[in-house]
Amino acid sequence: MSHYQEDDAEYMADEYDVEDIDDDMDEEFRGRDMSGSDSDVDEYDYSNSKISDTSAAEARRGKDIQGIPWDRLSITREKYRQTRLEQYKNYENIPHSGEGSGKDCKITKKGASYYDFRLNSRSVKSTILHFQLRNLVWATSKHDVYLMSHFSVMHWSSLTHKKREILNVSGHVAPSEKHPGNLMEGFTQTQVSTLAVKDKLLVAGGFQGELICKHLDRPGISFCSRTTYDDNAITNAIEIYATPSGAVHFTASNNDCGVRDFDMEKYQLSKHFHFLWPVNHTSLSPDRKLLIIVGDNPDVMLVDSDTGKTVMPLRGHLDYSFASAWHPDGVTFATGNQDKTCRIWDVRNLSRSVAVLKGNLGAIRSIRYTSDGKYMAMAEPADFVHVYDVESGYENEQEIDFFGEISGLSFSPDTESLFIGVWDRTYGSLLEYGRRRNYSYLDSLM
Repeated sequence: MSHYQEDDAEYMADEYDVEDIDDDMDEEFRGRDMSGSDSDVDEYDYSNSKISDTSAAEARRGKDIQGIPWDRLSITREKYRQTRLEQYKNYENIPHSGEGSGKDCKITKKGASYYDFRLNSRSVKSTILHFQLRNLVWATSKHDVYLMSHFSVMHWSSLTHKKREILNVSGHVAPSEKHPGNLMEGFTQTQVSTLAVKDKLLVAGGFQGELICKHLDRPGISFCSRTTYDDNAITNAIEIYATPSGAVHFTASNNDCGVRDFDMEKYQLSKHFHFLWPVNHTSLSPDRKLLIIVGDNPDVMLVDSDTGKTVMPLRGHLDYSFASAWHPDGVTFATGNQDKTCRIWDVRNLSRSVAVLKGNLGAIRSIRYTSDGKYMAMAEPADFVHVYDVESGYENEQEIDFFGEISGLSFSPDTESLFIGVWDRTYGSLLEYGRRRNYSYLDSLM
């Protein structure tokens, strides 16, 4: 991935902030005193001067799911959507990759509805630090979500509609437990680039190779480590998994070209593989035998998870990749690229991808499968999340359409909920969707 620079954040904020539509608001709203901060407008609803979430019932009555007052703007939603589609500049490391990727793409049937809108929570703000890294939202149940909000990892309950801080990295963070290899001096002012939460373990990765591990059922920090002191040390992705014996491990993908596996039973590094280019994301197969490696190269690498040796390079993408995910069957997997495509691969025939799915605006930066394998969701950098029916061969899709940069997406383990983090100075929020079920049999009892 690209080296972090100050203008990375400017790339998102200046080009794509939805706040720009406020320039078209009537004088009544332009006259507000917004001198306090960029987020002043976040805390107010234009009609009742207090924070305003949007419920499913309100959305059914016609309210915009993000609370954008289109009836008070001089531009319609349709016109603004068209403007975004025309003006959004997809970030490419290889010029014109998005233009060349379209010829193989599957034509899908849009209009399906697999997940219904439940709630838009504007009181919880999901934020991003690096514009290429979008794995900052994790659901551990259909009601519990963890996400980055500035220097804090927050927990949000969709049951109580309350948030609480789990970890604050704005100051000094140090481990409270003694383990071999634990960096007892800890870190100060960690810039969190990526996050993972699973099996009551939270792991945050930082811009300087920091790794901070916290067990959610124990106080304090359990483990701190720095993967590398290399200048190019950004932790790009983390995956938490359990071994066949039940031991909890996590894999860290790093910009120093390394992939490291940590054993959280022994609190130590167990494997370290080195590749020829920065690794942006890895995914371990359900049988724990294969690793998908994607990074600053158009090729996807399938490697042996024990040795790190390449099983097969996979060709088809035209730019750098930042997302990958295995289908639960362990036979197919998906990779997301800055050429605006997600490719589906089958381990039984790796000579070419079996499907190519195209985004609307830009790179595919995050991919998730439901635990039952029925659906796959892919997130673009902004505005669009696509949910595909896997059983239809990815022929049918639900397109979730909103405005704002996407910090991450996550299905709940039971598949009942889908959460999407939206980063925007004005309309930043957490979107919640619920799986549509056919309960028509209940109607016969009414």
